[in-house]
Formats: sequence, structure tokens, C-alpha cells
Amino acid sequence: MSITRVPDTLAEIRDDFLALEESERLQLLLEFSGELPPVSAEVAAHPEMTERVAECQSPVYIFLEVAENVVTMHATAPPEAPTTRGFASILAQGISGLSPDEVLAIPDDYPQSIGLTRAVSPLRIAGMTGMLLRAKNQVRQKR
Repeated sequence: MSITRVPDTLAEIRDDFLALEESERLQLLLEFSGELPPVSAEVAAHPEMTERVAECQSPVYIFLEVAENVVTMHATAPPEAPTTRGFASILAQGISGLSPDEVLAIPDDYPQSIGLTRAVSPLRIAGMTGMLLRAKNQVRQKR
């Protein structure tokens, strides 16, 4: 039985959200949308490497690479979908640099823990959950 644990970066992000008034959390999410790391040149040149996150209404694509026991998450989300882009950014920043075991230990309900369930629609939270579950599945396949 594996123990689920929120990695430090994701815990800090969660704590940053929870430290804010509920009305200010959406603004922080929008700030994250502007901080989505660009995908690598290889992923940009080969979009077929990415997986569409069907749980997201917006076209979100992810690709996780595992090299030397370090995971890097690449994600694309359109600028006109800032909420979804913010969720992708949180996961890309929080997952990149972790070991495969650390990624797999992230609780599946992490998206529900950051205090946005009343600020955004359940469909958007489900989209972030879908991103996380697909990311974990890609890591499982590549380790």
C-alpha cells in the first residue's frame, strides 16, 4: 500500500490558495495561467507526443517525460481558457522535478484541496483532476 503525500511544491501552492480569502483565490489562479511553462522544443515540434485531456472542455494537451528518475510535465492550454490554463500551470510547476514515485503519491483529490471548489465550476475541477490522473498514468507507463 502506497502512502499518498502532497509534494512540497504542490503543498506550498495549496497553502498559498488557502491563505487567501475565497474571493481572491480566482485572481491567484489567473496569475498561474500566465505562468504556464512553455513546452520543450521537442514537444512543440512533435505535438503527436501529447495526450488530449478529454475531461477539459478546452483543448488541453499534456506530455510527461521521465529521465534519470525525474519527471517533467509539459502542458498546453489556450490563453482564452485562463482557468484551465491556471490548473495546467499549477500541475506543471508542481510535478516537474519530482521523482515518479512522488508523482504517483500525489492524492487524486489534490484539485479539490486548493480551495477553489466554490469559485469555479465542478466541471473545471473535474478537468484538473483529469489532468492529474492522466499525468500519473503517463508516469506509470514510462517508469
